[in-house]
Amino acid sequence: MSPTSPASPTSSANPHCPTRRLTTAQALVAFLARQYTERDGRRQRLISATWGIFGHGNVAGIGQALVEAAAGGGPGSPGGPGGTTHGTPTPTSTGHRMPYLQGRNEQAMVHAAVGYARQSGRLSAHAVTTSIGPGATNLVTGAALATINRLPVLLLPGDTFATRPADPVLQQLEVPYAGDVSVNDCLRPVSRYFDRITRPEALIPAALQAMRVLADPAETGAVTLALPQDVQAEAYDWPEEFFAERDWHVRRPAPDTFELEAAVRAIRSARRPLIVAGGGVRHSAAEETLAAFTAATRIPVASTQAGKGALRHDHPADVGGIGHTGTATADELARTADLVIGVGTRFSDFTTASGTLFADPAVRFLHLNITGFDAHKLAALPLVADARAGLEALTAALAGRGYRVDPAYETEYTGAKAAWEERVEASFATPAPAARPTQTQVLGLLDTLVTEDDILINAAGSLPGDLHKLWRARSRDQYHVEYGYSCMGYEIPAAIGVLLATGSQGRAGRPVWALVGDGTYLMNPTEIVTAVQENLPLKLLILQNHGYASIGGLSEAVGAERFGTAYRHRDADGGFTGPPLPVDLAANAASLGLRVLRATTVDDLRKALSEARDAEGPTCVYVETETPDTVSGPPPAQAWWDVPVAETASRPAAVKAREEYDRQVAARRRHL
Repeated sequence: MSPTSPASPTSSANPHCPTRRLTTAQALVAFLARQYTERDGRRQRLISATWGIFGHGNVAGIGQALVEAAAGGGPGSPGGPGGTTHGTPTPTSTGHRMPYLQGRNEQAMVHAAVGYARQSGRLSAHAVTTSIGPGATNLVTGAALATINRLPVLLLPGDTFATRPADPVLQQLEVPYAGDVSVNDCLRPVSRYFDRITRPEALIPAALQAMRVLADPAETGAVTLALPQDVQAEAYDWPEEFFAERDWHVRRPAPDTFELEAAVRAIRSARRPLIVAGGGVRHSAAEETLAAFTAATRIPVASTQAGKGALRHDHPADVGGIGHTGTATADELARTADLVIGVGTRFSDFTTASGTLFADPAVRFLHLNITGFDAHKLAALPLVADARAGLEALTAALAGRGYRVDPAYETEYTGAKAAWEERVEASFATPAPAARPTQTQVLGLLDTLVTEDDILINAAGSLPGDLHKLWRARSRDQYHVEYGYSCMGYEIPAAIGVLLATGSQGRAGRPVWALVGDGTYLMNPTEIVTAVQENLPLKLLILQNHGYASIGGLSEAVGAERFGTAYRHRDADGGFTGPPLPVDLAANAASLGLRVLRATTVDDLRKALSEARDAEGPTCVYVETETPDTVSGPPPAQAWWDVPVAETASRPAAVKAREEYDRQVAARRRHL
């Protein structure tokens, strides 16, 4: 970095404050390298690395600053930032350097950062820098995913010139009615904080606000600082205080006394209470506290996609996933519950079965959530607090008051859970070793192989439904399914982010599996190259079923007759019912540098999965799946989901689907 310069009265509010002359980009990178979070006595870097793809909008600014901040070494290089932890530096291993990670697609870089943040408990995050134009707009999908899932990521897109020496510049969007608009404004609605830094000195308050939002468990999500390319390279005399180390305390707000007493009264009067555990349990590290609460009360626990793993699958109180992709056990309990206790959940339509699941006429809701916005949903009694602090307060307040569910209720749900496990076993059961496996049988083979160390990552298609219903989560962080945005293409880059967060290398690290179908793979396979470059032991499992299986099933259910969902040649009538396309995804993965293990039978797959799990480098298992039959397929949906069906149609499939839709929608209610 440049040496300290004399004080400048035009750049510092305090003329006696020493300053440092740096470009805006250099100052930002130096500032980010000195930000920390602290929770429960644990301190870590807030921004531990920066992903980047460079173009004319950031190469001379952020790019040049990262060259200096990296001090000549890349993450994982000898003597370079991060040592052998591949981009997960600690204060002692990197000092104030900023490790750089090279991505191939801007959206994928955000997904990788999100995977890293989730695995890090939202206590550490990554930054992502891009050029202007398409590089910046490619961030939008990833930003939406981060914000919807309440996961922190810092976006640093380049922007057009603030001084406008040439107008327009390459890749600039011209808006005739507003000269101050650029494509980066697309990021405003998907960001929790947005600012455009049009002067160097404006960075100081903006950077502090950005860190505040990233570290705030109630506000966190995507944060965007748009950086005009001329401002990035402009020098300024920065006050030294700007570069002091800062600790951002991650709060655990306790519940309000009045709300706590109301919650206790509601629980004590409940006959058939049910807990719905969401992602907030994981973000708060409240799993043990939840287990203690259920041990005291014996209230059963169902889980959303984000909350699965809040209790181990074999915990007596765990009744599995809830909602449209939930278990019969959890959904039947939901239909008869008189008190639904949400813990860290948004209650999306998949959880509520589009307002049809919680059917008891007298059902009431109690929502423990760190945000008032979520705590008041479904006209609930709000308990606005950190999940762990709130559960601790509830457990203490109920202690000595003699509350515990009726033993008959406990017997009911444990018996129903045992019956559901028989359905799981039937779905996982494999045929003869030479047979081709179904998708659920693939999951069954993986189930026999993994331990509590393994992490499974998925996001879209038919796999989330099968996993939510059937997977046996063995640890708090084994089940990593992104279903807030259900974004195809998330899995591979997110797995890289998780590997960076866990420091996994070879057999000494935790096995991280990215589970994808062919539709998802074709959306975004680019970060395979990153896994190869960093020698990260990614375990990619590709299930080839020749199309969009999930949407194909939905299309059939709503009368659209699977139109446009199969990957096949056109037939004589112009449809897509011809032979499967001759696409070789295994060869494609191999061409990107992966070691590929092809499996055609159950026996092949069992061996390939075991070999991949032990592999020290990035490895792919490729299997073509069989269409499930009534024995080995997954159980059908246990609750409805509202996808509107054509009100008028001439084709019988759509007419029949509308009749079923009208029957289901009649059960919807508003909880007031």
